[in-house]
Amino acid sequence: MVDESPDRMTNETEGETTQEGPGAVETELSRDMSLFDITFIGVGAMIGAGVFALTGFAAGLAGPALILAFGLNGFVALFTAVSYAELGAAFPEAGGGYLWVKEALVDPNGFYAGWMSWFAHAVACSLYAVTFGVFLTEFLVYGGVLAEGFQLLGFIGRGLLDKILAVLMVSLFAYINYRGAEETGKAGVIVTFIKVVILGIFVAFGILATLHTPDWPSKFVNSPRFAPNGVIGIIGAMGFTYIAFEGYEIIVQSGEEVVNPGKNVPKAVFYSLAIVVPIYILVAFAAIGGIETVPELAERAGVAAGAPTWQLLGNLGELGIIEAAGQFVPYGVPLLLIAGLTATMSALNATVYSSSRVSFAMGRDRALPPLFSTVHSEKRTPHVAIFLSAVLIAVMAVVLPIEAVAASADIMFILLFVQVNWTVIKMRKTHPDLPRTYEVPYMPWPPLIGIVFQFLLTPFLLSALGMKIGLGPDSHGFIALVTTAIWMGLGLALYYGYSQRKEAEKIEAETPTVTTEQAPAEERLEREQRILVPVANPATIEQLMRTALDLAEERDAEIEVVSVATVPQQTPLSEGRQFVDEQRAVIDQAIEFAGEERPDVPVSGKIRVGHDVSQAILNTTDQDDIDLVLMGWRSNPRRRDFVLGSNVDKVVTKARCDVLVERVGPTGDSESVGRVDSILLPTAGGPHAEFATEIASAVAKRNGAHIEVMYVRSTDSDRDDAAQSILDSTVADLEAIETTTAVIDSTDITDAIVDESADHDLTVIGASREGLLQQVVFGAIPEAVGQRAQSTVIMAKRDLGITSRVTRWFKNRRS
Repeated sequence: MVDESPDRMTNETEGETTQEGPGAVETELSRDMSLFDITFIGVGAMIGAGVFALTGFAAGLAGPALILAFGLNGFVALFTAVSYAELGAAFPEAGGGYLWVKEALVDPNGFYAGWMSWFAHAVACSLYAVTFGVFLTEFLVYGGVLAEGFQLLGFIGRGLLDKILAVLMVSLFAYINYRGAEETGKAGVIVTFIKVVILGIFVAFGILATLHTPDWPSKFVNSPRFAPNGVIGIIGAMGFTYIAFEGYEIIVQSGEEVVNPGKNVPKAVFYSLAIVVPIYILVAFAAIGGIETVPELAERAGVAAGAPTWQLLGNLGELGIIEAAGQFVPYGVPLLLIAGLTATMSALNATVYSSSRVSFAMGRDRALPPLFSTVHSEKRTPHVAIFLSAVLIAVMAVVLPIEAVAASADIMFILLFVQVNWTVIKMRKTHPDLPRTYEVPYMPWPPLIGIVFQFLLTPFLLSALGMKIGLGPDSHGFIALVTTAIWMGLGLALYYGYSQRKEAEKIEAETPTVTTEQAPAEERLEREQRILVPVANPATIEQLMRTALDLAEERDAEIEVVSVATVPQQTPLSEGRQFVDEQRAVIDQAIEFAGEERPDVPVSGKIRVGHDVSQAILNTTDQDDIDLVLMGWRSNPRRRDFVLGSNVDKVVTKARCDVLVERVGPTGDSESVGRVDSILLPTAGGPHAEFATEIASAVAKRNGAHIEVMYVRSTDSDRDDAAQSILDSTVADLEAIETTTAVIDSTDITDAIVDESADHDLTVIGASREGLLQQVVFGAIPEAVGQRAQSTVIMAKRDLGITSRVTRWFKNRRS
């Protein structure tokens, strides 16, 4: 789990280690990369082999409107880049999007984010390696070092030499990465600088050639028009080239090795886009405007002698701008081949780096075997992750048809970007205390727009790659879908066969159980459900346990009481065992009270040690297969940016089970304290309201209480028949319990419920059905009621995971 401590995230020094559990030491990477280094790593990734291999094809799709397509791609990429900037600054750790998704979204989303990112970077790296081999072989042939139809040693032809050179380059950059991040950054800066200079020469000569061409604007507007294939052609070219703008994913991978990441990571994300987008636009302009459709090139490309230049480039494909350079740049072919070689080298450097960092982070989280998380004692680099990633890259470069399989990397990058955009929205609510040195403006609109754009581009990407069923060159989109399905299936098997179990073991190491208490009983029958009651405040224990006991009897459940002994992030968990006595007292109080009140209900207690209370509770719900969590609430959080309080917020939003939060009413010495004679049940229908009805029913049965079911009609559009239908359905679920119903007209739903709650001992309210953008934890109305009501309030939120939805769907169908 990602550590949210600002001290840990911003003040790590080289050689520093953090103990994670008894005898355990967390591995970290040294910080020695500057803003300049990581900016050029991102630029090197985005101006990689794509600018050479993709520009020609994209020109064939969009025509002269390729200039617009590149500009729009930069605009679209910005909506995802802002998400990477915020999260990369707040979580400067190796792993990037994988760690953020794992922190914010339920599994296996986190595992899949890493699994897809690792594969996507590895496949892209294999493509760059093979492209390097092709370019280098072509350069040797052009220079006369090798003959056109050479056969080295009698059996090494062009294809095999391409593969050998690819493996050699993967090995070289794996070694550079092993040497350390500083060497990695320097290598990236050198090759990226060479590439940018050569592209600058290409652009300069291309623009001069364009301007010296008579009536040059006609190449862009009269061939036959600016966008010969219309909007579809533009969007197709955007989808085809969009993956070239994913360098910000590689930038954030370096977060754990960057000096002052809170400031430098966001700057690097935006600086790299600001450098790359104009370069792509200028390259497209120079290529389309500077080249001429001479007979020799027309014959090679298979187009008519008078064909427009964008069509010529499209048919020449990856050789398009190289052939263009041969026309208007002195020594253009060798110069562009050199640029292509440096481009593929910088892309190789960046993707070897990023793929190894993702697998390193997954190994550290036990999603992959812990061998991946090993850090070299001298170099302070994840040498095993680098080696294993390099082996995967080299094998794919040699064995697989990389051009087709690489298309699946495009899909996986887009899926990862969708997850990251959703994560930044969710973390604004679940992690309000993150040290955000950069924040996305106008939330949540930029990431939502980014998600929409990703989904819009995907079908055009597949269409541009070819969806013909088969294995031919027109089938890359189809093969991408099949390959994605196979890789995702392998990930599913790995997650449930290995990773889930290992992550559970890591959870126990993060928040170890130091002692267990259990109430005495002659025979303890196995119960169908488990209710977890976290306790800390002795003043509220009895009321929480009364509610838990009522629910346990109704559900045939056993109760587990947990208390957490916390230690600072800088303190090893093993030192927390000396602080368990305070927690033992509240555990004993809860168990003794339960034994006196309901001796037939099994109650056990557990004390855990952790750095974070909410994470310890979440770990317990996962490990002990909890069905329901009942938490207490202070109702006066010390910070206004928390709705209920940080611990409650995190448990409510992330627990994969039903959750109740009880705001205990006034306490005193009166005999009536704890008695429940009257229950208010506000309802507006929906799954959370149904869950609230179940809770009210259980409490009423055990206390002989009366329930008032209340519907607040707030607008004229509310129909009487709709309100009555909801009330009738709720009353039917309450069976033999004494109930009354009320329909109240009010312009303020919260005021109406709070006023009515004064006449009842307990109010039970489900999470609201407000829109996604307005709902925070339970929703504005339940939280306001819990804040203002003078009596005890229970807020109910049903787990709406996929399993829960399917179960309820079948139940409703049977009904």
